[in-house]
Amino acid sequence: MSENTVNHPVTAKKVNPRIENYKMIWKRLKKNKAALIGGYLIVFFIVVAIFGPMLLSKDPNSTDIANKLVGPSAEYWFGTDNFGRDIFTRIIHGMGITLYVGFLSVIIGLVVGVPLGIVSGYYGGRIDNFIMRIMDILLAFPGILLALAIVSVLGGSLQNVIIAVGIFSVPAFARIVRGSTLSVKKLEYIDAVRALGATDFRIIFRHILPNVMSPIIVQATLRIATAVLTAAGLSFLGLGAQPPMPEWGAMLSEGRDYIYDAWHVAFFPGMMIVLVVLAFNIFGDGIRDALDPKMKQ
Repeated sequence: MSENTVNHPVTAKKVNPRIENYKMIWKRLKKNKAALIGGYLIVFFIVVAIFGPMLLSKDPNSTDIANKLVGPSAEYWFGTDNFGRDIFTRIIHGMGITLYVGFLSVIIGLVVGVPLGIVSGYYGGRIDNFIMRIMDILLAFPGILLALAIVSVLGGSLQNVIIAVGIFSVPAFARIVRGSTLSVKKLEYIDAVRALGATDFRIIFRHILPNVMSPIIVQATLRIATAVLTAAGLSFLGLGAQPPMPEWGAMLSEGRDYIYDAWHVAFFPGMMIVLVVLAFNIFGDGIRDALDPKMKQ
């Protein structure tokens, strides 16, 4: 009597290192309560910017002189301004403008600054000196002054503000990416890939760029806060969004003349600028801690 036994091979579950790395980053990020609050606020702001204007029946630019400078009430949650416009409605509509300026200007800085930084760090030599000297010239000016000069030349408008903030964001991305590229290209596996016949294009986009994404993500998150604050400052000076656009910096500028008689006109736009900038800053700090290789187990 023979007994046949069938041995089923045990297949090991394949583990994707990239997915595991994302899980570890999320695990570390969850431990930072302040960063989570900032992230939730950012998601809330984005949802409000997209769907908020659809849910409001009031026109942000409709005037009612009979009810001008009315304080916060059940009818006007944030009160009205000097033209009788509902401040709450204008702030909700202005949310999309603020985030649009912040994200688009940072995207411009990314698209221009990241390739310049990688090329500068990878090739070095005269190319590196030429690119970095241009970046040094741009960095010699404080960001707000550089943006102010650019807008003064191009003219005051929301589009020109985006271009100006994007231009002064380029040097920050270029320098950070250059430094990371210099570190990555010295690794042994880059030499191995090059020895196997990989082109510079493949090395840069398949091996170097993925390894410098962490500082890029952190810088982009923090840079959005700077872009929002700079754009609001330019609009406050009258060089950004033009009336009657409900941009928070412009609203803050209009409200400063009534700060003693109607505090709410300047308070609520200023409060929203602070909340958005604070949310991106604390979330960016949390992302930086979560992506820090020194915190890996």
